[in-house]
Formats: sequence, structure tokens, C-alpha cells
Amino acid sequence: MLHIRNLDLMAGKKTLIRQLDCAIAPGECWAVFGKNGAGKTTLLRTLAGLRPADAGEVLLCGKPLSAWGNISLARQRAWLPQARHDAFAYSVLETVLAGRHPWHEGHYWENHRDMAAAFSAMRQLDLLPLKDRDIRTLSGGERQRVALAAILAQDTPLVLLDEPAVSLDLAHQAALMRLVGQLCRERQKSVVMVAHDLNLVHDIATHALLINGDGEWYAGTADTVMNADRLSRCLGHPVMALSHEGRAVFVAAA
Repeated sequence: MLHIRNLDLMAGKKTLIRQLDCAIAPGECWAVFGKNGAGKTTLLRTLAGLRPADAGEVLLCGKPLSAWGNISLARQRAWLPQARHDAFAYSVLETVLAGRHPWHEGHYWENHRDMAAAFSAMRQLDLLPLKDRDIRTLSGGERQRVALAAILAQDTPLVLLDEPAVSLDLAHQAALMRLVGQLCRERQKSVVMVAHDLNLVHDIATHALLINGDGEWYAGTADTVMNADRLSRCLGHPVMALSHEGRAVFVAAA
């Protein structure tokens, strides 16, 4: 699905990532960790084709991102940014339907497939009771679920999520992680997700990428990469890995 070859990312004169080389296959869920400013969002924007690599290349389905047209790229990858600004009084349903725009070739107005995808996404994100609400009246967590529903309705093989659980309450965080896991297992979608909560994503992540912010990185299967030593170095604070009822639990050391 996505091949990252010898990728360099810079912030001014600072090297964030040096010679990143990895491949993300269908059905894999990659969790990306790092300190603030380490380059996580920069990486996701680069994988989405929204900024050029400083060196190296990113291939989507064997073709460089720069070779994809806007519409064809939007049918292959969906990107959830950290923040958004709502200037207009769109309803929840209208906002979710915006995710269907890449599929409107040959028709201007939404058809039954678009409506079905939107309603399915809203159902999965617990939004049907809010479908007619003005998005400007929603809470931060509700608005985040609307953004996630639009991504789900877009229905792309590759999904890039920048802190998708931000503003969500505990129940919706857990529901989102179950949904992401199902998308990977049952629909073979590839997900790359920036996260800060180690425990929230550990159970669904098949792989992890640790970014140190100084050019160094470590990538591999989640069980191999997510250990106390590597996480402590990556996050700049001691992390302990405990075991509770057969699952790993990560806590910050005092």
C-alpha cells in the first residue's frame, strides 16, 4: 500500500527524521509516537501528499505521491488533521457527506450510495441523533466524531489520523479504537495514527514508529518496538511496562 524510502524531514535546519525506510501493508495499523515537535504531524502531512519530502520518496500503490492527481489521491487516502475551523453553518450530515466528494465524478448531487455511506459512518460514530445539528454548536468531542465520520464515509484504503482521540470521552475513545481495529482486520485498510496514549492504541496497533525528533527513529511490530527502554528514550521520560491480566500496561515512572 505505502512505501517510505529513505525519507528525510526537516524543520528549518533541524533534521526531524533521517532516512526513514518502511512499508505499510493492507490490514496494518501503525501507531506513531514522539515528543511534541518531534515531527509526527510533519510526517503525516508528507504521507498525505500535503508537503514534499526533503529527501527520499513516498510511494502509494507503487507510484510516487506527486504523480497522483488530486481526485485519484483523495480516493486512495483520507487524512484527519489535528484541528479545523468551521466558518459556515453546515449540518452534521452535510459535513459527513463532504467526505464523499472524491466519488462524485459523473454526478453533482449526492446519490443513494453517498447517503448510505454517510449514514453508516454516523451510526458507527454515534452521531445519528445529531445529524441535523449545526456543527458550530457541537462540543469539541462531538465535532471530532463528525470529522472521523467524514473520513469513514470517504472510504479509502489508506487512512491517516493525527491524534484522532483528542477531545473524546473515555467511552468514545474505546469505541473509536475498536472501530479502527475492525477497519484493519475486516476491511484490510491501512491506518497510520499519531497518538499520545500508549495504552489506548497498544491493543490495536500491529506496528509502531518511534520518532526521537533528532533524525533517529525505530520501526517494527508493536510488540517489538513498544518496550520501556525505547519508549522512554522516544518520549523523553522514564516509562514502565507492566503486565495486567495478560496485557501490557504502560505508566510514567515517578
